[in-house]
Amino acid sequence: MPHTIKIALIGAGMFGGDVHARAYADLVRAGISSQLGRVGLDSWARDFAPITFELVAIATRTNDSAMAACRRFSEWTGATPRAFSGSQPWMEVLKAFPDLDAVAVATPDNLHTEVILAALKANAHVLTEKPMCLDIQEADQILELAQKAKRIVAVDMHKRYDPDHLRVRDDIQKRIGEPLYGTAYLEEPLEVSTSTFKWAEQSDPFSYVGPHWVDLIHHYYHSKPRSLTAVGQKKRLARQGINAYDAVQVRVDYANGMSINFHNNWITPPEFEGPVNQGHEIVGTDGKVESDQQYRGFRWWNQGDASRTANNHFTRQVRRPDGSAAYVGYGVDSLTVALAAICRIKFFGASCQDVAAIYPTAEDARMVVAIIHAARIVRDLNYNYLQQGKGATVTARFGEDGITLVDPNRGTAEQIFERLYSKPI
Repeated sequence: MPHTIKIALIGAGMFGGDVHARAYADLVRAGISSQLGRVGLDSWARDFAPITFELVAIATRTNDSAMAACRRFSEWTGATPRAFSGSQPWMEVLKAFPDLDAVAVATPDNLHTEVILAALKANAHVLTEKPMCLDIQEADQILELAQKAKRIVAVDMHKRYDPDHLRVRDDIQKRIGEPLYGTAYLEEPLEVSTSTFKWAEQSDPFSYVGPHWVDLIHHYYHSKPRSLTAVGQKKRLARQGINAYDAVQVRVDYANGMSINFHNNWITPPEFEGPVNQGHEIVGTDGKVESDQQYRGFRWWNQGDASRTANNHFTRQVRRPDGSAAYVGYGVDSLTVALAAICRIKFFGASCQDVAAIYPTAEDARMVVAIIHAARIVRDLNYNYLQQGKGATVTARFGEDGITLVDPNRGTAEQIFERLYSKPI
């Protein structure tokens, strides 16, 4: 009999209901072997051929959305997951399926920790959307429990798998010499913060999409942060009564001497030609790399519609002879590597350490969370000081002694320095 990996999906909104659900539908239909070549794991394809996958549950806040997601999955595959709903539907899922192999977490950012910890306590592996969490102490809790349970926590950092970024990592960054400075930007449409998500006030554009770029820069250079400063603006969303940042800018200075500016917003007008605006550039001692992830040379326009672009590398549909469509792209690849790691652990006796090199780990995510956590505090203080005409003077310092807030506006030397976190970064 074939081996089976049982998955539960918690959250079926913009990303959970589309990318996650479509990826798991293809696994149900055809298994994982056909996808392994895209992520350099094709040597495992024959071993993994007998493995089947089952999406046993989809859980959302409302019953209507859970039922709708289950119906769509049934239309794609003929298999119908059980629907769960409520304020903590993952708890009912874990009770109903005590033998779950993996819990996929696609909830709002501020709910990730609660779901991840519950899944680990139930001895399930975890695939979570970024950011893993918003607080460095919560990241430590997740790491500690994952190690105790001998389960992996994989974070969907799909920008690592963009073919352009793979070329930068494996080739171009070696050509341009030692990194000096760079910029990474990701600007989301206004509808994300005003209608798609109801939780914009509990997050901000850097915490929401900045982790992709912070992780990518760390993936390129594996250099630790040494300090950061951050500022943000509240103007556009305030007009609609939403008390959230329109945009956030964070500068991180790293141990290898490079300085990277991360720019994020979620107020791009709907008339913009692409789904998002995104790209990055890095200047080195011997050259420079520029990568525009928004406009890749594919553009069209027609009567009655504006000029449009699309990123066909992220996800795309490939028609099968029966008229159905496979779902491929780097947006799926980071889910594939996580599930491949889970397969190696469950069926081939691998340890978590054996497979840690093939997926974005919780250890990597901890570094990202440390930057997000510190940036949020520094940003708020600088915002308030700017409103008072005092300047954006607050920074955060990272080191073996943890994270220290440096706030010259506080007066005495004892007050200027505040320890935010006391473990090595």
